[in-house]
Amino acid sequence: MNSATLSALSSFPDALERVLGEVPETSLRWVPPSWDGIPSEQFTVLEQVCHVRDIEIDGYHVRIRRMVEETDPVLADIESYELAAERQYADADPREALAAFRAARLQTVKIIAGLTDAQLARTGSFGGYGSLTLKGLIHFLCSHDQQHLAGLQWLLGKMSAPPSS
Repeated sequence: MNSATLSALSSFPDALERVLGEVPETSLRWVPPSWDGIPSEQFTVLEQVCHVRDIEIDGYHVRIRRMVEETDPVLADIESYELAAERQYADADPREALAAFRAARLQTVKIIAGLTDAQLARTGSFGGYGSLTLKGLIHFLCSHDQQHLAGLQWLLGKMSAPPSS
């Protein structure tokens, strides 16, 4: 895997923490008047952090392992909103969620860094993405990170809007 992708994946927990640090504790669960235009799932700041944690562990860890171990696996999508309700994201501790994500991402990067070219070329299919290679799946993970950074910035923008008159 190229160093730019590994670097982006490795640095995402710090980027997430920096953005999280811009959000007042009282606004972690803030809901905008409208979700129109959000570039990620319609999650509060806290829910965004819980989401990336769970997608990392229950989504990408499982998907990567299956693509390495199985021949052409069909990878399952995760119903994000159902998972958020089931795991009560709104009641989570943001520091614990971030720490769990950071640990999971460290494991992800270690796994990816150890993959061979032959493993990266293994194929499978994944929901709306269709047929893909393991290398492609890793790029989609990187894209997912960027989507949620954009969602968090969008939320910060909405929080900074002047009160409507």
